[in-house]
Amino acid sequence: MNFKQLEAFVRVAELQSFTRAARQLYMSQPAISFQIKALEEDLQVTLFQRNEKKVTLTEAGRLLYPEAKQMLGHFERIRTGLEALRGLKVGRLVIGASTIPGEYLLPACVGLYRQKYPGIRVSLRIAGSGDVLRWVQEREIDLGVVGTASGADNLEFIRWLSDELVLIVPPGHVWSGKSINIDQLLGEKLIVREEGSGTRRTVEQILSRNGLAVEKLAVEMELGSTRAVISAVEAGLGVGFVSRLAAANALAAGKLGEAGLKGIDLTRNFFLTRYSPGLVNYAADAFIDFLGRFSAIGDIKE
Repeated sequence: MNFKQLEAFVRVAELQSFTRAARQLYMSQPAISFQIKALEEDLQVTLFQRNEKKVTLTEAGRLLYPEAKQMLGHFERIRTGLEALRGLKVGRLVIGASTIPGEYLLPACVGLYRQKYPGIRVSLRIAGSGDVLRWVQEREIDLGVVGTASGADNLEFIRWLSDELVLIVPPGHVWSGKSINIDQLLGEKLIVREEGSGTRRTVEQILSRNGLAVEKLAVEMELGSTRAVISAVEAGLGVGFVSRLAAANALAAGKLGEAGLKGIDLTRNFFLTRYSPGLVNYAADAFIDFLGRFSAIGDIKE
């Protein structure tokens, strides 16, 4: 029995899939199967029950899983602790982020972090908040940065920075430069992000809290990116809610107008999220500590 076999066993147990475990460990599926078979032969037990849809732990597998995870945790603490003693001179960090933090905030943060820890290899993946949360749950990334904190199991959320949403309208729109009552949205075509977007979820929550049932809105179209929403509004296809960060240039150039909602706070938060309980990752811990130095979006400068 060795740590490679235990790591393969734990990943297959958590993901209930040899294929996904192989992808996360950068191994082939036959190699994963070989490690599991070798472990089963060494222990003289069957650890998994296999069917067409998923693999599940046997009684022996359920007995081994918490012990194996604890052993791997101790091993990882020793290994990453040694890296920490060398001042994080080596390491790997995979970050996933929703559109706004991923495109407007994290590149500068990663650049500054890399100046401090040049030996840490950092990857940044960008998608909707729903996808990022799924990546964290499936252990595909070490850290997520999203615009909404869901109640998903095994996820830890840390509030990071505040962002302001803005109601954008086509240039020359009757609402431009004015504040409107929330019920006036009922008579206007709305351009929204796709299901699973943190921006969409936040907007729906704000409107619902203020007495506007989102199912009554006239949704003209659902789009897969903030840039697409801005372009659709610029083209006069409707109005929409986006981050002020994303709309700033178009607003300054007069390509968009802005409207306010009377008495309604359109502030939302960005959250750091990670799998819990997870294995120790000193590079991720250092990045979280590093992000803590920024108390406002304007503080982030490369």
